[in-house]
Amino acid sequence: MSSSDRKQIIWSSLIGSTVEWYDFLIYGTASALVFGKLFFPTADPLVGTIAAFGSYAVGFLARPLGGLIFGHYGDKLGRKAMLALTMIIMGLGTFLIGCLPTYGQIGIWAPILLVLLRLVQGIGIGGEWGGAVLMVVESVPARRRGFFGTIVQLGYPLGVISSVGAFALASSLPEADFLAWGWRLPFLASAILVVIGLFVRLRLHETPAFEKVKRQAAVARLPVAEILTRHPKTFLKAVGLKLSEIAYVSIVTVFSISYVTGQLGLGRSVILNGILIAAFIELFTLPLFGVLSDRFGRKALYIAACLFSIGFAFPLFWLLDTRDPFIISMTVAIAVSFGQGIMFGISAAWMPELFNARLRYSGASLGFQVGAAISGGFTPLIATALLGWSAGATWPISVYLITLACVTLATTLVTPETAGKDID
Repeated sequence: MSSSDRKQIIWSSLIGSTVEWYDFLIYGTASALVFGKLFFPTADPLVGTIAAFGSYAVGFLARPLGGLIFGHYGDKLGRKAMLALTMIIMGLGTFLIGCLPTYGQIGIWAPILLVLLRLVQGIGIGGEWGGAVLMVVESVPARRRGFFGTIVQLGYPLGVISSVGAFALASSLPEADFLAWGWRLPFLASAILVVIGLFVRLRLHETPAFEKVKRQAAVARLPVAEILTRHPKTFLKAVGLKLSEIAYVSIVTVFSISYVTGQLGLGRSVILNGILIAAFIELFTLPLFGVLSDRFGRKALYIAACLFSIGFAFPLFWLLDTRDPFIISMTVAIAVSFGQGIMFGISAAWMPELFNARLRYSGASLGFQVGAAISGGFTPLIATALLGWSAGATWPISVYLITLACVTLATTLVTPETAGKDID
């Protein structure tokens, strides 16, 4: 593969990944800011927030289904076609959410349709991640897979910046206008981004690794079944590697919005600005972590991230509770960079490296998405319920984060090092 083809794959994957993450992430922001009021009205604001986060969790539950479906066909038909299809599915679901009538307009059908469209989003992102990282990881030199894998992962902070930025602009409207129509604008804007993403993705070539599988007539007939029956331990390792990272970022960038605005009584801009700063910093730290993982190994950095996650679980809320905007912004930035950024960045290379090419799309996608569903989707819901159960105390949430970090740490210790090694 020529250098120009490789560059095109890397940048096209980054652009497409940014669009897909934007679509998926604006739902989380809207869940914290408006969905409880517009789609799940109730006399108790806490119950409304729990219901909104419950619909948010549905998207995570659908992600393994997307990983299963698109992983299967990605291992049988190729990576490129699946990436175009996931973008169409994701974009359509997001755009239609922006068109939905509210509970006040059509009653119970409003939350039902919202949940169904969140399912569509979840299926789309479930197939997106594996294909995007495989396009890059299977096309670059082994000694630099960690670095180039994190380039694709930059789609996440870019998605955060664009989605939160869109809501920050929309929420600058008067409250009545924001609730009436302003919240819809970030969802409707997805249509423009999807057209751009499709344009760059349809110009990609298939990866050399998959072309080799086809030449050797080694395409798996039922890749998911083969993974679960012949490689169950590897699959479970991929799941375990995801648990702590996704829980941490869900707390910091989703639950914290409702916590800071509802529990602490601060304005939306305080926490949204903190999340934007954290995402901007990740644009620089993610590639750095990729370079370090290529040099020192995936395990060493994962262990460091797990230890940070354990040690910062209680200070995270102590610092948020200061109500100081600067301290809150720095707290969010630190938590995202080290509690999520290290593991998220490196997983783009490490998870695919655990599986051979004929099973890689299914194995990496399903492991990543099952782990995301277990802890990511339910974490804002669990945290909100724990906050209510403890009468506003945050220590149960910190214990929850520590428990998941310990699980990921144990998984890391038993997972083989793959940095710099050739993969089939």
